[in-house]
Amino acid sequence: MIDHLLFALLLLVSNSLAKPLTLGQERSTDVEKYLINQFENQDDITTYEQLIAELGNFNDSFIDFRHYNYRDLEQKLTDLHKAYPHLTDLYSAGQSIQNRELYVLVVSKYPHAHQKGVPEFKYVANMHGNEVSGRVFLVYLAEVLLKNYETNEYIRKMLDTTRIHLMPTMNPDGYEKAIEGDDSGVRGRQNAAGQDLNRNFPPRFPELINNENRRTQPETAAVMSWTKSIPFVLSANLHGGTAIVNYPFDDAPVDRLRNRRSSSYSPAPDNELFVRLAYSYARAHKRMWKPGPRCLNPQLELTGDPQSGIVNGAEWYIVSGGMQDWNYVNTNCMELTVEINCVKFPAKSRLKMLWDENKYALLHYIMQIHNAIHGFVYDAATRSPIVGATIGIDTTSKIVTSFEAGEYWRLINIGNYTVTVDHPDYLSVTKEVVITRDRRSAMLDFALTRVGDPLPSENRESADAKPDSATVSSLFTILVLPLISLILFH
Repeated sequence: MIDHLLFALLLLVSNSLAKPLTLGQERSTDVEKYLINQFENQDDITTYEQLIAELGNFNDSFIDFRHYNYRDLEQKLTDLHKAYPHLTDLYSAGQSIQNRELYVLVVSKYPHAHQKGVPEFKYVANMHGNEVSGRVFLVYLAEVLLKNYETNEYIRKMLDTTRIHLMPTMNPDGYEKAIEGDDSGVRGRQNAAGQDLNRNFPPRFPELINNENRRTQPETAAVMSWTKSIPFVLSANLHGGTAIVNYPFDDAPVDRLRNRRSSSYSPAPDNELFVRLAYSYARAHKRMWKPGPRCLNPQLELTGDPQSGIVNGAEWYIVSGGMQDWNYVNTNCMELTVEINCVKFPAKSRLKMLWDENKYALLHYIMQIHNAIHGFVYDAATRSPIVGATIGIDTTSKIVTSFEAGEYWRLINIGNYTVTVDHPDYLSVTKEVVITRDRRSAMLDFALTRVGDPLPSENRESADAKPDSATVSSLFTILVLPLISLILFH
């Protein structure tokens, strides 16, 4: 509870004071250049050319490059599930306003239920009904994964170690209104109630509640419930309209909006992680990472569009009630928004070229889920799993919680970390871990001692006694109230 409170306060304070969390007062492009150089020097970025060699030969010649309306999509997903029942599961996360299903196809060696030690990944596409490339790319991706499982080592490893959830459309009603060949229009963008679903999630700041997010739409509610029901670790939301990866935060505090309503650099506490994740996708793309215009067709280039492959969402333009921010603040899942091409509803004849640009990046991004600290939290005396323990890697970054079987996953960059696990009923335990290029994933289990129980010898040096209610009250008076005052009167 204390860790969650401190994390929330850090979010409020850092944003209210309008100070980037990395490198002082630089713009995001300066921060990004510094961090990308660091990641490349650590050999922690895979290029498009390197990925082609690493992935090896895989077959995608069978893809029927076409669009799928709702009924066609439903049939295609059903056919894939029937053809590969041992590697897929097909379910609905909910329904749209017009009662269309929000289908999800799971592709994995473990398709039917969570498997201990296997992280959960998701792609969500077609949130805006007229941005359709991601919708068909997820169908193509599913086929590639399934039909190459027996022959490609990279893909086999991916499915053997990851549960991949593919939602081709979050806005099936909007899609049915959209028109093929629409490069930059808005017909079909919104759901059947005329709401933009990427403005409809609960915003970080209550004062930013507005007509777009005041009433939660059925599609939004379904995705929130789905996201909380499965312990997702990593996600991407696929859009269209340019070629760039957008990372949190998408919004900014009200005091900054009063002064700069169009944009404001708003990095999350995990900014360095988000920059690496974003650049990992962009650098595995055929051209997204290159500086310069985003679109092959100059007529689709918009004034003010970033000239590099990644961007902090709020510095590009402010979005309140976006899905990626909601994921970060409310779940264990880190999410990015990928604008996969400049044409919103490309003609059928252009799909193969656009798929070829994105296919390696789509595969590579999934594998980023394994660059993590992970393990299990359990009772030192009974060996029973502890659900709801909090896992922190420092004093500012996001805190994740243990879920079923006491399992946790925490995405990480290369570096040295002090990992602390807390639970209200147990003494804290801290461990040190070093993440290197050669040890990109680390498994750390934590045995916690219940308050009042004898302390095991291996935990004595790292455990911290839990504060009692009087201590919590004092901490609130000494630390929290002044911070709140600082926020309100800054």
